[in-house]
Amino acid sequence: MAKHALLSASSAERWLHCTPSARLCEKLEDTSSTYAAEGTLAHSIGELQLKLALKLITKRQYNSAIKAIKDNELYYEGMLDEVEEYTNYAIETYNEALSKTKDAVIFLEERLDFSSYVPEGFGTGDCIIIADGELEIIDLKFGTGVEVSPIDNAQLKLYALGAYEKYGFIYGIEKITLTIAQVRKNNISSWTITASMLEEWAENELKEKAELAYAGKGEQTPGAWCTFCKIKANCRARAEASLNFYNSHNEDPHLLGIAEIAEILGQADVIEKWAKEIKLYALDEALKGTKYPGWKLVAGRSNRVINDEDALANVLVETGYTEDKIYKPKTLEGITNLEKVVGKKRFTELSVEFISKPPGKPTLVPESDKRPELDSAEEDFF
Repeated sequence: MAKHALLSASSAERWLHCTPSARLCEKLEDTSSTYAAEGTLAHSIGELQLKLALKLITKRQYNSAIKAIKDNELYYEGMLDEVEEYTNYAIETYNEALSKTKDAVIFLEERLDFSSYVPEGFGTGDCIIIADGELEIIDLKFGTGVEVSPIDNAQLKLYALGAYEKYGFIYGIEKITLTIAQVRKNNISSWTITASMLEEWAENELKEKAELAYAGKGEQTPGAWCTFCKIKANCRARAEASLNFYNSHNEDPHLLGIAEIAEILGQADVIEKWAKEIKLYALDEALKGTKYPGWKLVAGRSNRVINDEDALANVLVETGYTEDKIYKPKTLEGITNLEKVVGKKRFTELSVEFISKPPGKPTLVPESDKRPELDSAEEDFF
């Protein structure tokens, strides 16, 4: 089994903000999700596509490996097309680097060591491209949830630090570009910094926090980085932050003011998410035998199910009921599932005349959201 770093690059956003979290999660069992397994499969495809494009493997070797991947239950038809957006970007970037510097290099799935700043710190960079004085880290993301930004991205900065430590002197690296290729959200975005900026961050911020995290010291600090934390449901600091979020402005003893509602809006999603997670955690523990004062484990509501649909349908038809009365009408799969079946590129070609995207319903979001503000919801939607 592959060794996992306590202070991994992938969890850096969490342990940099909440330094005790790494040790608090250390002894808890790792749980793999379908999403993580799907991401691993996509990374395997990406590596194969790049190796083929770079002539590191033959077409026959590629086809054999892809055939094995297609046997995986998580594979779907459009997956190759989706990952290809990442590999196309990587190859284009590499070719551009070659046009500037004939001895430009590309590394795939490169082990990167940043232990001079993070105790026992190491990780694996998906794709690293180096030209004279320039380094680019390209990281494949296959998730469709929150859009990931490369700006101040702790994971990518650690990869860059490992690559710079390994190759910086050899290639005289001065400029570093961090790129996120979140292909299923059409998000390929980059952020460029200087090598001195990266070193300054490593010396003035990273090193101290990494030492605290390795020692299990510092303050528990809840935030967006809690999403994949193993103790997120029963973390005391997160519970206190969720329950004690509201600070009264005393605008009116009976009614909430505008500023107070704005404050509540800013916390509502966090509280709702935390409440759902603690309910799931408590249920899981109750199933293991934990008793919570004032609560008990009971059978939930159950719906009736048909055990043999064909047999029941035959009985109903023989009794005189027509098929149009007992069967649901045929419906088309949703766009996302159709893309998986047909393939993203081919589906786009076939469906261009039949798909439209109406405006979304008005919704309140923080001012930091990238979408433009509506002048008048009533004017635009009614």
